[in-house]
Amino acid sequence: MGLSPDSIPARAALRDQLDRDLVALLQANARESAADLARRLGVARTTVLARLARLEREGVIVGYTVRLRQDLDEHGVHAHVGIITSPKAGREVVRRLQGLPELRHLCSVSGEVDYIAQLHAESMPRLDALLDEIGEIEGVVRTTTSVVLAVRVDRRG
Repeated sequence: MGLSPDSIPARAALRDQLDRDLVALLQANARESAADLARRLGVARTTVLARLARLEREGVIVGYTVRLRQDLDEHGVHAHVGIITSPKAGREVVRRLQGLPELRHLCSVSGEVDYIAQLHAESMPRLDALLDEIGEIEGVVRTTTSVVLAVRVDRRG
């Protein structure tokens, strides 16, 4: 879809309950067919297709993804990496980070770091290699890493 948050039109939003219900169904199962979505929402298939097209065009929906079964994601090493970038390097750093399959979540934040990346690596040696890769990205000034020892609360769907 190629829309960055900066290019989303100001009017882009979930306009009504049908939009909210459609997005909720897609968040639960992004592979559900338009016909099934329409049946569950009580609207025509063409209505679902038109809504999806608008939501994608306006940048409300920016992509579809795969969620792994939770027990598959529990194996390996999870880490949170604070990333400090040089001025004006953020866009390129984000682009490069998006290419890492181990990247689970990336947030721009206020405070001492510019970004916080959540990584999931298959092993400590792979995490070490990932941290080296991130540190070598042009524009990355410094990283700080916290390895997750245990998850105490998990409210993900």
